[in-house]
Amino acid sequence: MTVTPEEKSPVSPASSDLLRSARELVPLLARNAEQAERDRRLSEETVKSLVGAGMFKLAVPKRYGGHEASLRTLIDVSAVLAEGDGSSSWVVSVCNSVAWVVSLFPEQAQDEVFKADPEAKVSGVLTPSATAHRVEGGFRVSGRWHYASGAWHADWALIGFPVPDSTGQIVDQGMALVPATDYTVEESWFVAGMRATGSNCLVAEDIFVPEHRVLSVPKAMAGEYPPQRSGGSLPRAAIAQFLTGAPLVAPQLGLGRAALELVKARSAAKAITFTFFEKQRDSAAFQLQLAKATQKIDSAHLHVRRAADDIDAAAARGEALDPLSRLRARADLSGAVGHVTEAIDLLLTAHGAGSFADANPLQRIWRDSAVGARHAILQPQMIEEMYGKALLGVEEQISPLV
Repeated sequence: MTVTPEEKSPVSPASSDLLRSARELVPLLARNAEQAERDRRLSEETVKSLVGAGMFKLAVPKRYGGHEASLRTLIDVSAVLAEGDGSSSWVVSVCNSVAWVVSLFPEQAQDEVFKADPEAKVSGVLTPSATAHRVEGGFRVSGRWHYASGAWHADWALIGFPVPDSTGQIVDQGMALVPATDYTVEESWFVAGMRATGSNCLVAEDIFVPEHRVLSVPKAMAGEYPPQRSGGSLPRAAIAQFLTGAPLVAPQLGLGRAALELVKARSAAKAITFTFFEKQRDSAAFQLQLAKATQKIDSAHLHVRRAADDIDAAAARGEALDPLSRLRARADLSGAVGHVTEAIDLLLTAHGAGSFADANPLQRIWRDSAVGARHAILQPQMIEEMYGKALLGVEEQISPLV
């Protein structure tokens, strides 16, 4: 078996165990991927297997029985899962990223989610598409939230809402932690790729959210979390960068690797139509395309690794990344996704028109990657502009996600 990039690097024994467990799941995920796509949700067998392997508690604090893994480990494990199925990896990485956000809440809220069930799955949408009014002890909230990946399987959800004062004046943007019994899931996820993520709409009507289950988004972005937190360094990571690296970028790395291995494996038996090449692998033109795609995938891994290591190292020191380092990390992560999508496009061309046959997993890899790469947080042009401004000392802000 080809040695994968995450296995070439020094990892802790705990990380090695998680990576081994993830790799053991790849055949099952690949086997269930086609049906899951048709159903627009992960199969029960897939979810149970992921739970059994501890994949939904990667970012859960250790005091609740979670792994509290580093961002680097979370990315590496999620990338391995994507080699079997992009949607499975996406759901795991999103749920773990939201579980990490839960670790920023007051400990009373954390206890409610994880103390009874360390395997609790948490979906989330931070867009404040809601209305709210303050009441004694908290807020009454109503709204609709698109798009909540893993909504079918979640026990809790994190939802964004505008925070009013007692007069109704909006004074903050908040995120509220609510149990699945407080909302309904409305089917709305009819898309070209990442179909099995079940990223549907959450709907809630006049639900009560207690004060301890609300966190200020601007304060979280600034690294100001409730003082009663306890545990390791992981909750000190940079939030915008953490939420980009784990759920959005990690699946892309695995999808790129899966596409590369598939095209390489089939090149020994696949001819090049209208040429005398009976095997693609004998063609210099094919070799050049494969080499170029491999370099792009390698570049993606290198950029992601630098970003993850910077974020983890700062968290371990108990320090916040400075603004320039934050933007470099965002540029690394967004740029890595671009490298993977370009690599997959090269591999599709090299493999030929058969890439798009329904029976060929390559077309699902392509669609999953293409849809995932267009997530609003990634926006390569906007991130490049932000990074360029920072490099030049231009103070203009065009996004709160620094």
